[in-house]
Amino acid sequence: MSIPEYSPVPSPKKTMSRGKKAGLIGGGVLAGLVIIGVAAGGGDETPAAPVAAATTAGNAKNQEAIDKLQVCIDMTAGARAYDPALWDTAVCGDYKGSLGSAGQPTTEPIVEATTEAVAEPTAKPTKELTVSQQNAVDKAADYLSYSAFSRSGLIKQLKFEGFSTKQATFGVDAQKANWNEQAAKKAADYLETSSFSRSGLIGQLKFEGFTATQANYGVKKVGL
Repeated sequence: MSIPEYSPVPSPKKTMSRGKKAGLIGGGVLAGLVIIGVAAGGGDETPAAPVAAATTAGNAKNQEAIDKLQVCIDMTAGARAYDPALWDTAVCGDYKGSLGSAGQPTTEPIVEATTEAVAEPTAKPTKELTVSQQNAVDKAADYLSYSAFSRSGLIKQLKFEGFSTKQATFGVDAQKANWNEQAAKKAADYLETSSFSRSGLIGQLKFEGFTATQANYGVKKVGL
């Protein structure tokens, strides 16, 4: 009796789900598109990214504005001559001129100071004196040349000489005398001929026509 040969039973075929079929189809399509894109792009060259191109353009625009601003600064500081074609009012505003020494813009040219000769004031012409006035001036000067007088005392002396009050006053005031010093000289004259107390000498000077201030000055000057 012969034994029949054993034949293995074939395993049942696995069926693929509908989702997996769709995934495989989609993957194949995507791979095909990638291959087509590489072939169209020329092989090894990689297309530039749009974002990088936009950034480069922005940097160039900013640099251009910085360059224009620097030109404006140089013109304002005087380091560069003003050129209307290069001055961008949109960036720097209206041109106000270069900075002066005080730090304020000025469009006026700097003018060097010139030394001009200053005219000396012209002396006023001396008023011509009348004969009477000139005589009164001369007579007052004669009296003061050898003796000390108070102002009022010298006026009285000229009046005694026949001059009018106006003429005598004119002649005395024309001397421009220091009446304090005249009081000191008169006090010294009195002490050369006589002895005086301080109050007595002050009284004598006041009698001569000196004021109280002048008499006190004269007495103090001689040591009393």
